[in-house]
Amino acid sequence: MPDFLKRSIEHQQALGQEGVDLLFRRAARWKLANVLKSGGALVFPHATISVCGDMIAAVVTACFDSGASTVVALGPIHATTPELQQARARVSGGANPADEPLCSIQGPGIDGWPHYRAEFSLSHFEFLWNCEAHRRGGQTPELILRYPFLCGCRPDLLPGIEELEEIAERPGAVVVATIDPFHHGIGYGESSEEALFPERGGLSLARLRVEENMQLLCSGDYAEYNSHCIEIRSDGRDVGQLLAYLRSPGSAEVLDLITDDMSGPYESPAPTWVAGALIALHPAAKNAHRI
Repeated sequence: MPDFLKRSIEHQQALGQEGVDLLFRRAARWKLANVLKSGGALVFPHATISVCGDMIAAVVTACFDSGASTVVALGPIHATTPELQQARARVSGGANPADEPLCSIQGPGIDGWPHYRAEFSLSHFEFLWNCEAHRRGGQTPELILRYPFLCGCRPDLLPGIEELEEIAERPGAVVVATIDPFHHGIGYGESSEEALFPERGGLSLARLRVEENMQLLCSGDYAEYNSHCIEIRSDGRDVGQLLAYLRSPGSAEVLDLITDDMSGPYESPAPTWVAGALIALHPAAKNAHRI
């Protein structure tokens, strides 16, 4: 797999201040703070920042504008090493996650596994967060980054879940997450006959499958959601389950969808691409009016 963290940092640096300002200006068309204030959550992509950075900037802006005192940002750990891949395969095959030493919630300030340090999924979010914090000045919300691995349909049993539950339930706490919910094409395993270009039916297919995926997440059926993530190659199986466990959303709204060509990074023929989405998870009635 390509070194996506290095690639992400290079793309961030290439933006310059003008590029960052442009992303936040484009993000202004979305007003999402009320989703967080009402007890909902926001999902954003982690594809190439020049392609989806305005979606990420919209979530960063919503976090600041919501008046939150604490922001929990959840990101997936991609299985980029043999040990991660083997553990993922065992759990996908039915193994008990509790028997896997790598079953964990990782992140800064937590003793234990260090895989999150090489993870790119929250890199763009943290970069734009720091840009916005610098622009606004003054006191900023506390940002807590967390990376779940191997939920196995039981996010309530993840080691360290009690600490994260306590943080998420603090007055003024909000939760956001990054997921790239649909990977498609030759580089991801489709045959040349099956693979669709985004403009030739692929984008419509992606929207349909992402909406299905979010409906399953909101239903609370983690097993069906997990299976669906495997089917559509979403990297959000752990993040989605943990997000739903912490916030129990009642409905999902796909606000926008982008596609990002991955044929270059994967050195694969086109079409090979990922779909990223900006999604509002609206709270069930019992979770309304948190802030």
